[in-house]
Amino acid sequence: MAGGSTGASGRAGGEFVLKPWELHGEGREFEKLGGELTKAVTALEQGLAALGAPWGADRPGSGFATVYGQARGELVSGLRGLAGRVAGVGAGLHTMAARTADADSSAAGGFGATAVPGAPGVPGATPGAVPAVPKDMSV
Repeated sequence: MAGGSTGASGRAGGEFVLKPWELHGEGREFEKLGGELTKAVTALEQGLAALGAPWGADRPGSGFATVYGQARGELVSGLRGLAGRVAGVGAGLHTMAARTADADSSAAGGFGATAVPGAPGVPGATPGAVPAVPKDMSV
């Protein structure tokens, strides 16, 4: 979310800005990264399996196989879990985007305004359009 979805204003109190369309874009990036990591883990697992068991059945080889087998399983399992969590961040960003758009629409309705047709998060949305929400709600 480099340089887009959040930021501070020049005011002393600052502000927090969420742009649902940018959150969706970042969500897609995280989902893509999760998928790429899953493919890399699968390739690693296949590569390790192709190596077979070259260490032999003697005492040192058996000792190595015991430790290696456990470590290999933990590594692959951990990497698969990481890939799932990275993709899950993407799903979370999509949820955040939808909830932000809903909250903006609800807030606009509470002030007697309506979201501009075609605004982000509104059916038939036009990217880049801004909902009609008061800019400064301070009293």
